Amino acid sequence: MMSNRTNSVIYTGCTNDLTGRVYQHKFKYNPKSFTAKYNVNKLVYYEVFYSPWDMINREKQIKNLVRRKKIELIEKNNPHWKDLSEDWDFE
Repeated sequence: MMSNRTNSVIYTGCTNDLTGRVYQHKFKYNPKSFTAKYNVNKLVYYEVFYSPWDMINREKQIKNLVRRKKIELIEKNNPHWKDLSEDWDFE
């Protein structure tokens, strides 16, 4: 899950290349996308799956959660909403 600077937006997605996908969001690879429009560029939560089916099912599960439950999930593992990708080297 990714958010913006003020944590007012929560974006949920899935990918088989987390680093590459976070890079695309941070640097607005698609300037007309939802994440670019709302400055969603902070990775606040992620899970790792080895089965694409499990990954897709979990994404659907999370997308169906009410906002409060998404916040609980994030804060259980990342209480300060730190950008989990802040130390990644994107160059």
